[in-house]
Amino acid sequence: MSLKSKFFSSAVTLAFAVVAFGTFVTAQDAAKTTEDGQKVEKQGRRGDGHRGMRGGKMGRHGGKRGGMFGLRGIELTDAQKEQIRAIRQANKPSESQMAEMKAMRDARKAGGEITDAQRQQMKAFREQRRANQESVRAQVLAILTPDQRTQVEANKVEMEKRRQEYRENRKERKANRDTTKPTDNN
Repeated sequence: MSLKSKFFSSAVTLAFAVVAFGTFVTAQDAAKTTEDGQKVEKQGRRGDGHRGMRGGKMGRHGGKRGGMFGLRGIELTDAQKEQIRAIRQANKPSESQMAEMKAMRDARKAGGEITDAQRQQMKAFREQRRANQESVRAQVLAILTPDQRTQVEANKVEMEKRRQEYRENRKERKANRDTTKPTDNN
């Protein structure tokens, strides 16, 4: 086989590979369609777009927090989304409060002791946040339609069921781990 035919064969193979790869990538990115021809948004895995547990920019547990108050999976109108966004923005803690609590938490993590006054201040802050969250929840529920509220309650029941299953599985794993631990009888 001549050098010219080897080169031509390699070029054709490379061109075919590029076209095949491009087609494969395009097919993977295409939106799914239902039987009636409507496009369906691709749903990502849980946690897409975050940096991991506690290290992410999206909250304590990372990930996109679309499930606030059990709203995940509920179709909201644009007006409802805007109202919820405004409620959350209006009820955010002040930057000074957050900075003060962060400073106390960091000092405690660094091995320092906090005073009783600081401990009381942190307790008051937590209670205020809890009351504020309940207020926000009530305001958000007031925006929803009766069907949407029913869905929220169903989500709440389902979440509690999953929590209970997780607790039971965790107890079983711990029990299995404790029974299978080798004993050190030296």
